[in-house]
Amino acid sequence: MPTYQYACTECGHAFEQVQSFSEESLTVCPECSGRLRKVFSAAGVVFKGSGFYRTDSRSSSSSSSTAAGSSSAAAASPASSD
Repeated sequence: MPTYQYACTECGHAFEQVQSFSEESLTVCPECSGRLRKVFSAAGVVFKGSGFYRTDSRSSSSSSSTAAGSSSAAAASPASSD
């Protein structure tokens, strides 16, 4: 079950509440009976490392383009020496 963050608009009391998706949002502050609002923050999932980007699986093609670039440079140097 997800954990939601709430903050009171009256007294500023902040707390977390574990609720199912089907439960209604809390609306009354347990401290002062004021109005509550949900606090939204950044997602808690961060993908790090290789394999998460489209270009990660194409490392062999980037090395072949590097090899092609060096072979064309080698071909150009004998022609310029004549």
